[in-house]
Amino acid sequence: MRRLYLHIYLTLIASLAALTLLFWITREVFEGNRPPPWIELTATVIARALPPDQPAHEVKAVLDQLNLHARFPVSLYSDSGVLIAASGRPLPLPTSRSATHWIGRETVALRLADGRWIVARTHPHHPWHLIAGLGLMGLLIAAASYPFVRRLTGRLERLRGRVEALGSGNLKARVDVEGHDEIAALARSFNRAAEQIDSLVQSQRDLLANASHELRSPLARIGLAFELLAESSRPELRDQVQRDIAELDELIGELLLASRLQALVQVERPEPIDLLALAASEAAHVGAHVSGEVVQVRADSRLLRRMIRNLLENARRYGGGTAIDVSVHGDDTGIVLRVEDRGPGIPENERERVFEPFYRRAGTAESGHGVGLGLALVRQIAQRHGGEVRCLPRAGGGTCFEVVLPSG
Repeated sequence: MRRLYLHIYLTLIASLAALTLLFWITREVFEGNRPPPWIELTATVIARALPPDQPAHEVKAVLDQLNLHARFPVSLYSDSGVLIAASGRPLPLPTSRSATHWIGRETVALRLADGRWIVARTHPHHPWHLIAGLGLMGLLIAAASYPFVRRLTGRLERLRGRVEALGSGNLKARVDVEGHDEIAALARSFNRAAEQIDSLVQSQRDLLANASHELRSPLARIGLAFELLAESSRPELRDQVQRDIAELDELIGELLLASRLQALVQVERPEPIDLLALAASEAAHVGAHVSGEVVQVRADSRLLRRMIRNLLENARRYGGGTAIDVSVHGDDTGIVLRVEDRGPGIPENERERVFEPFYRRAGTAESGHGVGLGLALVRQIAQRHGGEVRCLPRAGGGTCFEVVLPSG
């Protein structure tokens, strides 16, 4: 935003400076060869006050009086270039007298109607006068335009800050409407859009929470009823129903966690966690092998535990019953957690899609199980901790999920 402020400010100053320079150039082109008005007036007065037949001593007296009052020396020459009279030191007559007037650096010569020449001294014109004038004008313009431009860009900066706050998850971010111009209209539009987004997100959260509650209540009753039932003649049907109930309960839990993570920009209260110990605790449930070094990461322990659990469960389901290896290492780039299996692996064109919500690979033995949110939650949890997760091929066959987290 500072670049925009400077761009507007410098554009305004450059435009005014260019306009001033253009005015000066135009003035020099069209009026540069005209003698100053006071010289023309002096020539007219002298021509009337000094008739051609007036004696030279009378002419000099008039010129001395003119120099005394006007404070600039004047010399009078005949049409042939002979000095008639001068007040003070005679001024040189220009060598070229074909025109009706001549303007030099410090003198101006004007031809009278009777052919005589009037030569007067003027103040020398230096370029630095123009430079100083333009510089002073530029400073005045800069000082006058600064409050206007700064106020304009300041409002844009505040609007940008509110937009970034909304994008980072603060759905209550609003902009103070200042004035009645286009920026104020933009602020009002932003506030209306933010209100609609906040309302839609809140409605979605309420709907998800209510739906989850309504689903879990009958699931709990069904589970209790199955516990009270005696062993039936078809235990496989009872086991299937119990698995379905567990899958529905898992789906509800995953949906609630996904909704919470969408509203979470970053971990609110991170704490130092021994990642190797946490991974070993979760790996013990599936019999995975753990190796690596003790490293600490600042994270939410519950979210990090869920991330590791989902990776291990994914390896158990799709690894074909092969051994699962978990490793934890730290380096200059951060802390790296890897979960590897020796299963059939994942094709390259699906390694990114497996992180999409509800995506389950077809053609696998376990494709009908799970809810398709496990790896999507893994990515969300990693991102909320400032990290990332990738799906890579394992050397020798299988799949490797690599999570990189910033070191604590």
